Amino acid sequence: MIKHITVSKADGTWTVRAGGAVIAESSNAVELTEGAMPSVAYFPREDVAMAFLDESDHTTTCPHKGVARYFHIMSKSMTYENAVWSYEDPKEDATGIKGYLAFAQQDGVTVEQV
Repeated sequence: MIKHITVSKADGTWTVRAGGAVIAESSNAVELTEGAMPSVAYFPREDVAMAFLDESDHTTTCPHKGVARYFHIMSKSMTYENAVWSYEDPKEDATGIKGYLAFAQQDGVTVEQV
Protein backbone atom coordinates (compact mmCIF):
# COMPACT_ATOMS: atom_id res chain seq x y z
CA MET A 1 0.00 0.00 0.00
CA ILE A 2 1.31 3.47 -0.91
CA LYS A 3 1.43 5.99 1.92
CA HIS A 4 -0.70 9.10 1.40
CA ILE A 5 1.74 11.22 3.44
CA THR A 6 5.53 11.25 3.44
CA VAL A 7 7.80 13.44 5.55
CA SER A 8 11.48 13.84 4.70
CA LYS A 9 14.33 16.21 5.46
CA ALA A 10 14.23 19.23 3.16
CA ASP A 11 17.40 19.93 1.21
CA GLY A 12 19.27 23.18 1.76
CA THR A 13 18.26 26.22 3.77
CA TRP A 14 14.70 27.56 3.76
CA THR A 15 13.47 31.05 4.66
CA VAL A 16 10.14 32.73 5.29
CA ARG A 17 9.67 36.46 4.81
CA ALA A 18 6.58 38.47 5.72
CA GLY A 19 6.27 42.21 5.22
CA GLY A 20 10.00 42.32 4.43
CA ALA A 21 11.08 40.69 7.71
CA VAL A 22 12.70 37.26 7.98
CA ILE A 23 10.29 35.21 10.10
CA ALA A 24 12.06 31.85 9.80
CA GLU A 25 15.31 30.45 8.47
CA SER A 26 16.30 26.82 8.78
CA SER A 27 18.55 24.14 7.40
CA ASN A 28 16.53 21.65 9.50
CA ALA A 29 13.19 22.02 7.72
CA VAL A 30 11.22 18.96 6.62
CA GLU A 31 8.98 18.53 3.59
CA LEU A 32 5.57 16.92 3.81
CA THR A 33 4.09 15.47 0.65
CA GLU A 34 0.41 14.57 0.69
CA GLY A 35 -0.92 12.61 -2.27
CA ALA A 36 -0.50 14.56 -5.52
CA MET A 37 -0.41 17.97 -3.80
CA PRO A 38 2.77 20.09 -3.85
CA SER A 39 5.21 19.52 -0.97
CA VAL A 40 5.02 21.86 2.02
CA ALA A 41 8.06 22.93 4.05
CA TYR A 42 7.70 22.72 7.84
CA PHE A 43 10.09 24.63 10.09
CA PRO A 44 11.25 23.64 13.59
CA ARG A 45 9.97 26.14 16.17
CA GLU A 46 13.47 27.00 17.33
CA ASP A 47 14.16 28.37 13.82
CA VAL A 48 11.05 30.61 13.79
CA ALA A 49 10.86 34.13 15.25
CA MET A 50 7.85 33.27 17.42
CA ALA A 51 7.57 36.92 18.58
CA PHE A 52 6.03 37.69 15.15
CA LEU A 53 3.28 35.09 15.64
CA ASP A 54 0.01 35.45 17.49
CA GLU A 55 -2.07 32.33 18.08
CA SER A 56 -5.45 32.29 16.34
CA ASP A 57 -8.70 30.63 17.42
CA HIS A 58 -8.90 29.01 13.98
CA THR A 59 -8.42 25.23 13.60
CA THR A 60 -8.90 22.77 10.77
CA THR A 61 -9.00 18.99 10.66
CA CYS A 62 -7.31 16.85 8.03
CA PRO A 63 -8.25 13.14 7.88
CA HIS A 64 -4.59 12.27 7.25
CA LYS A 65 -2.72 14.71 9.53
CA GLY A 66 -5.16 15.55 12.34
CA VAL A 67 -6.07 18.92 13.87
CA ALA A 68 -4.09 22.01 12.86
CA ARG A 69 -3.96 25.14 14.96
CA TYR A 70 -3.19 28.48 13.34
CA PHE A 71 -1.23 31.65 13.98
CA HIS A 72 -1.35 35.16 12.53
CA ILE A 73 1.90 36.81 11.42
CA MET A 74 2.16 40.28 12.93
CA SER A 75 4.35 42.57 10.82
CA LYS A 76 4.91 46.33 11.09
CA SER A 77 2.62 47.02 8.15
CA MET A 78 -0.12 44.42 8.50
CA THR A 79 -1.43 41.19 9.99
CA TYR A 80 -1.36 38.04 7.87
CA GLU A 81 -4.31 36.13 9.28
CA ASN A 82 -4.07 32.38 9.77
CA ALA A 83 -0.88 32.31 7.68
CA VAL A 84 0.88 29.72 9.85
CA TRP A 85 -0.26 26.30 11.03
CA SER A 86 1.02 23.51 13.22
CA TYR A 87 -0.02 19.96 14.08
CA GLU A 88 0.67 19.48 17.78
CA ASP A 89 -0.62 15.91 17.89
CA PRO A 90 -0.52 14.64 14.29
CA LYS A 91 -1.75 11.27 13.13
CA GLU A 92 0.77 8.43 12.80
CA ASP A 93 1.90 9.04 9.20
CA ALA A 94 2.56 12.74 9.95
CA THR A 95 4.49 12.46 13.24
CA GLY A 96 7.55 13.94 11.50
CA ILE A 97 5.88 17.40 11.58
CA LYS A 98 4.93 17.38 15.25
CA GLY A 99 5.79 20.79 16.71
CA TYR A 100 6.88 22.16 13.32
CA LEU A 101 5.30 25.20 11.63
CA ALA A 102 4.21 25.67 8.01
CA PHE A 103 3.60 29.01 6.30
CA ALA A 104 1.01 29.84 3.64
CA GLN A 105 2.43 31.36 0.46
CA GLN A 106 0.32 34.48 -0.01
CA ASP A 107 0.68 38.12 -0.97
CA GLY A 108 3.42 39.47 1.29
CA VAL A 109 4.53 36.05 2.63
CA THR A 110 7.17 34.03 0.80
CA VAL A 111 8.60 30.60 1.57
CA GLU A 112 11.70 29.77 -0.41
CA GLN A 113 14.73 27.54 -0.55
CA VAL A 114 17.97 29.54 -0.64
